[in-house]
Formats: sequence, C-alpha cells, structure tokens
Amino acid sequence: MKSFLRKILFFLGIIGVFPLLIPFILTTEQKIIKADVERWQDCLGWEQRPIIIQLLALLKEAKEFRNLYYLRLFKGNFLGRFWMYLLKTIYRKCPYFFLDSSCNIGPGLFIQHGFSTIIMADMGANCWVNQQVTIGYKDKTGRPQIGDNVRITAGAKVIGNICLGNNITVGANAVVIKNVPDNCVVVGVPAYIIKRDGVKVKEEL
Repeated sequence: MKSFLRKILFFLGIIGVFPLLIPFILTTEQKIIKADVERWQDCLGWEQRPIIIQLLALLKEAKEFRNLYYLRLFKGNFLGRFWMYLLKTIYRKCPYFFLDSSCNIGPGLFIQHGFSTIIMADMGANCWVNQQVTIGYKDKTGRPQIGDNVRITAGAKVIGNICLGNNITVGANAVVIKNVPDNCVVVGVPAYIIKRDGVKVKEEL
C-alpha cells in the first residue's frame, strides 16, 4: 500500500513540470538529452523508468539538471529555444549553479551538489563536477578544454587556457593552472600529479 501511494505521489509531482516536455519534443537535441538522463539515473542510483518519466523526475527533483537541460535546448533549433525561453520564466534555473551558454559540453555531464559552481569551459563526455568548483578564464587568452571522464571534486579550481586530458580526477580544493595528461589524479595548490596510469607518483605539472 505504501509503495502504491509513493508511486501516486511521484506521478502527481511530475505533472507539475509536464510543460517542460514541449521543448524536448520539438528540439533537435533529443539524443544528447537522453544521454544526460541515462547518466544522471546511473549516478543517482535511481530505478529504471521510461526516459520521458525519468526526464520529468530530474526536471522536478534536480534543479542543476534543469540548467543543463536549458543549455541543451539553447544549442538546438529555434522551436526548442523558443519554448525554452517561455518556460524558463516559470520553471527557474538553479540560481547557485552557473553554466555558461557558450560552453560546448559532451553528453552525460553530472553535477553533484552544484552549490556555488561555475563552469565556463568546453568539456567532453561523462564528466562529473561537485560543489564550489570554478572552471573558467584567467585572462583573455582562453578557457579550459576538458576531456572525457573527468571528475572535478569539491572546491577545486581549473583556471586559464589549459587542457585536461581524459580520465582525470582533480582532488578537493586543488588549483589547476597547467595542462594535465590523460589518466592522472592531481591534488594540491598548485596542483601536482599523485597517480598516473594507476601508479602512485609525485610529479609536477
């Protein structure tokens, strides 16, 4: 009985965000939005549901996801953008998570606790960003370019015209101002490598 009531309450809850399906139906960016939904479902450990139901659940429960959803719509066709602009006035973005509209973000970006987080960078697929992270410009020379499967943990800073390769973890509160090669873990201020290709090291960037 409790399980049945929970399901009823769940479906009643997502009805409130049902209009947000309109731009999804109209946009050319459905494929990448679906990839985002699948990634968030996996990272959050949610039960398997039809993609539309899961999208509505994320739009209701995870406001950081809503910011990413609006970015995807912005990158798509006019009809999707038009409805996105209309609905943004009712369904507000997460106010403490900033994702610049000029960013090129691969599928599957997951934001865990996006409080006070800023992303102004181009990123690959299946990246993970935590709270109080700053990724962006140091000056006019450019912004970070980030590869696939990169995890940037709480309080970290990734600043300037630098490249982070694939399969990198940036430790909590690290400050990265130089290029980082593939398959590394970096920590510290300024950041240095403590693991490369699964082997413990201590190397400057």
